[in-house]
Amino acid sequence: MAETSRMLPLGTKLPPFALVDATTGRTVRDTDLAGKKAVLVSFLCNHCPYVVHVRGEYTRLERDYAARGVALVGINANDAAAYPQDAPPQMKALAAELGWGFPFLFDETQEVARAFGAACTPEFYVFDGEQRLVYRGQLDDSRPRSGGPVTGRDVRAALDAVLEGRPLSAEQHASVGCGIKWRR
Repeated sequence: MAETSRMLPLGTKLPPFALVDATTGRTVRDTDLAGKKAVLVSFLCNHCPYVVHVRGEYTRLERDYAARGVALVGINANDAAAYPQDAPPQMKALAAELGWGFPFLFDETQEVARAFGAACTPEFYVFDGEQRLVYRGQLDDSRPRSGGPVTGRDVRAALDAVLEGRPLSAEQHASVGCGIKWRR
């Protein structure tokens, strides 16, 4: 059953975190992102059809924005005991397959997902250079089997506005996806 994002309040400070990157084994902290023009945090996983639908665009976002001072971070908070396809070794394999160079972090305790108020995968958060939330919600309005192209329009508009110093509209659309697989 599809879930929608809970829409963390705009202006919220980037929640603190220290999570292991499944691709490198090193710990990545929120403080590592200081000095970036913008930060895009995305809750992702390996198996959700909504994530599968958009992961090519996520690859393009990295290509188009990382060199412009945007830090991208993917976080997987799914219960890997119940969903072994979302365990760190499979995360590492997926990142290698897709050529992802950004940290793909595993939130084993799910505390970081709770701090973000994350509810589904995929779910996107854009923070400005002050690490204040300026956008949360959907990548774009495309959905699996919708027939519409995956453009990343909403996230791209948010990133462009931050990079250009323009304000964003508070009218933002919740993401729709698979509910995060919470540990019991």
